[in-house]
Amino acid sequence: MLNGLSVDVEDWFQVGAFESTIARSDWDGMALRVGDNIRRVLDLFDEVGVKATFFTLGWVAERDPAMVRSIVERGHELASHGYDHTRVFTFDAREFGADLSKSRAILEDAGGTEISGYRAPSFSIDQRTPWAYEVLAEHGYAYSSSVAPIRHDHYGWREAPRFAFRPLADGGLVEIPVTTAQLGERRLAAGGGGFFRVLPYAFSRWAIARVNRDDRRPAVFYFHPWEIDPGQPRVADAPLRSKLRHYTNLSGMADKLRRLAGDFRWGRMDELARIEAQRCVEFAP
Repeated sequence: MLNGLSVDVEDWFQVGAFESTIARSDWDGMALRVGDNIRRVLDLFDEVGVKATFFTLGWVAERDPAMVRSIVERGHELASHGYDHTRVFTFDAREFGADLSKSRAILEDAGGTEISGYRAPSFSIDQRTPWAYEVLAEHGYAYSSSVAPIRHDHYGWREAPRFAFRPLADGGLVEIPVTTAQLGERRLAAGGGGFFRVLPYAFSRWAIARVNRDDRRPAVFYFHPWEIDPGQPRVADAPLRSKLRHYTNLSGMADKLRRLAGDFRWGRMDELARIEAQRCVEFAP
């Protein structure tokens, strides 16, 4: 079964865990590491023979268009992660539309390819933002992967379906949530990120296999380029919980990704969206 592999392209200082510690106004003074890390990711993907989708910040693409071109030239999908990692629920509909337009223009100019996919920063489409799907459809997006159907202190929409759904009754837009595993009444995050890095690999292998076998659905997995960068700067004044989440097991991440690539079949999110569009449910928030 084809599973969706994705990379959220943002630098080490742009993550939600540090948003109360590092101001956006300070970003231009930070050491940029995302370009070198993306090139390492691309080499790793070539090594294991997989293609993926890179949900990329417009802010990053402005500063390293050559990196963006290399993503496209090596056969991967370029998609939008918004402009500067502002969460959707902090926008109104007009502001969200402006963010979509700005980031898309930057990405398409840098990559020389059409953008059809979107992922909200920090999975920030939820029950507060049902209007976001109408805006995405108006801007011509074919799919979104912006929902984490769990409860979490930073994000989550527990009531959303676990698998692909159509959020608009009269539209073709498809939402493909990040993967969760159901264990009795509990719904467990199992789609990558910090959970993949911190927990034993056996948990992720079990969860993805269970989704493929028992639910007969593809998994959606994501990670960040900074997660394979143990040499990145340390943010000393960040909250302890944020530091534990951000820095744990960075040195082992690349090897874990190699194991994941060998245990399952992976591909681009646009390909997965075309498949899932044929069997997704309707869920109009």
